[in-house]
Amino acid sequence: MNRRAWILQRLLPSAICCLGLTAHAHDGPVTHLVFPRYFSILDTSKGFDWIVLQAVMERTSAKFGPFTLSASPEPVSIPRMLQELDRSDGVINIIARATQRDLEHQFQPIRIPIDRGLMGMRLLLVRKADLPRFASVRTLDDLRHMSAGQGKGWVDTSVLSAAGISVVESPRPGSLFGMLEAGRFDFFPRALDEAPREYDVIRKSHTDIVIEPTLMLRYPLPRYFFVRRNAEGDRLAERIKAGMEMMIKDGSLAALFHKHKGPLIERAEIRKRHVIELRNPMLPPETPLQRSELWYRP
Repeated sequence: MNRRAWILQRLLPSAICCLGLTAHAHDGPVTHLVFPRYFSILDTSKGFDWIVLQAVMERTSAKFGPFTLSASPEPVSIPRMLQELDRSDGVINIIARATQRDLEHQFQPIRIPIDRGLMGMRLLLVRKADLPRFASVRTLDDLRHMSAGQGKGWVDTSVLSAAGISVVESPRPGSLFGMLEAGRFDFFPRALDEAPREYDVIRKSHTDIVIEPTLMLRYPLPRYFFVRRNAEGDRLAERIKAGMEMMIKDGSLAALFHKHKGPLIERAEIRKRHVIELRNPMLPPETPLQRSELWYRP
């Protein structure tokens, strides 16, 4: 028994028990999906990506067969996650990431944005004392006088750097809140749906940090499911794409989005914010920007 099969055998009972994600109307083999648990201040094992994936797999069970869905036993770093997906016997066989050219070359993307592009709508976490500085920002030139914080290897680093913004990186994303508070950089851009949830977690331990109320950065940054470029990955990609297209057509994908993201969008009060548009130089040419039904536009 190879390494992956052994670990899946250990994971399978808890996956079935906790998630109940098996279908019984098909006699084919069971598809085992293991996604990464991240190092994060949020519980990423219950995130929107995996709610969507669960719905997609359930919708396609009649045609493609039963499945299990579970998180990796331990949190993994981004490099470790990519190593696992790159190995044919790696435990992790699906990830959800903001796309870039190198990632699409290495792995097979399902080019339907999971979050309808919210990843590219960025609110800014800043120090309270700097609120007057940011209230006067109206152009990209204004923003270039300030520096941003990012996790090592994040796609946004390329976007911000290409815009002429100085970026301070950390290999430990959880340390970025303390670095911001300590003045190592001036703002920490977080996705529209990440910023309020993270703020609620850190607001008592980092009392000098707030969500800046007047600005939003926006750039095209779809978040996709990625699988291996092999026969197993081909089957998974076919199934996931088919399920997501079904859910787009009947409106259930949009309904999931509004259920889970709607309150966070309302909280962000986008219409009160000045939007600064940035270019994404890492955006692959195959990005389906022409499919308006895939993107959220306030």
